[in-house]
Amino acid sequence: MRKTAILGIGQTKVGEHWEKSLREIGGDAALAAMQDAGVDKVDALFVGNMLSPLVSGQNQLGAFLADWVGLWKQEAVKVEAACGSGAAAFRAGLMAVASGDVESALVVGVEKMTDKAGRDVTAALATAADADYEVEQGVSFVGLNALVMRRYMHEFGWKHEHFASFSINAHANAMHNPYARLHEKITVEKFEKSAMVATPINLLDASPIGDGAAAIVIVPAEKLTRQPRITVAASGAATDTIAVHSRKDPMFLSAAYLSAKQAYDMAGLSPADIDFFELHDAFSIMSALSLEASGFAERGQGIRLGLDNEICIGGKIPVCTRGGLKARGHPVGATGIYQLVEVIQQLRGECDKTQVGGARVGMAQNIGGSGASIYTHILTKEV
Repeated sequence: MRKTAILGIGQTKVGEHWEKSLREIGGDAALAAMQDAGVDKVDALFVGNMLSPLVSGQNQLGAFLADWVGLWKQEAVKVEAACGSGAAAFRAGLMAVASGDVESALVVGVEKMTDKAGRDVTAALATAADADYEVEQGVSFVGLNALVMRRYMHEFGWKHEHFASFSINAHANAMHNPYARLHEKITVEKFEKSAMVATPINLLDASPIGDGAAAIVIVPAEKLTRQPRITVAASGAATDTIAVHSRKDPMFLSAAYLSAKQAYDMAGLSPADIDFFELHDAFSIMSALSLEASGFAERGQGIRLGLDNEICIGGKIPVCTRGGLKARGHPVGATGIYQLVEVIQQLRGECDKTQVGGARVGMAQNIGGSGASIYTHILTKEV
């Protein structure tokens, strides 16, 4: 397998883009990445998306976006893995280039979520859960995460207020990200007074949906001339049961553990070598579980990293350095690519007030469903 590198990146602001269609948002990010890469064509296009058939009434997004950005005749395909669709598409593009099958791949994560009523979007998101044993019983994703969070608090003795640091950190970092949806600092008091969604998860525990797209151009490392060289050190992927209740331990993300272990082994690294971590903070409980499963904290102690300010810029393991899902926003099928674009920005040294000093190794972890599909990627800066 060939070593691969990142040639270009692009993204749109996450928000409510009433004036733009799915194809326009995706096209904006794709063209921005190609412009950043200095190319006008690629050999293959991979599109990460979850909801387009249900929300936008559009499938076959590969050909759909290829047509819009002028990539006729090239291979183009949509990749779906629920909220992990972006990273799944990146992995597909990565494998295509690494195998030698193509010389360049454009990966686009795109989602248009605000064109439907909230209840319709909630129903669409629920299709990533177990239709027979979860959805049929009326449990939403926030409900599933609330059940896990409640059990976690019971098992390890934490209180709801102890989760506040994850949201506070994300919002503070998003203040310096022009592409983030929420530019508002929050406090523990505001976190505690936020409206309840599904006990114990309140509004400030949960990430907002939105419209958005991000894109990356992947090439063989030997063809990369721009500095610094951002290379892909590892790609890991694993699955768990789709239903939370079927897991041996609902409070441990086995697929995160396995995909992270694959990535560490492939890169020849350990958690101690990671300079920052773009984790999947769809809900604050997932931040704690991801930190624990990925080896940054002991079981039940992920929250301690937040309470000790170790997740902030300058801490032991900075997370969500550009706002994360919580404040940048969570356009589900695009989220995995946003995370990787933000890793690349950090390694390029483009993050201004949220720049992680001396960052050379960054990790991103994208979660599909309630932990059923998890992808972990490690990128490095070479000079």
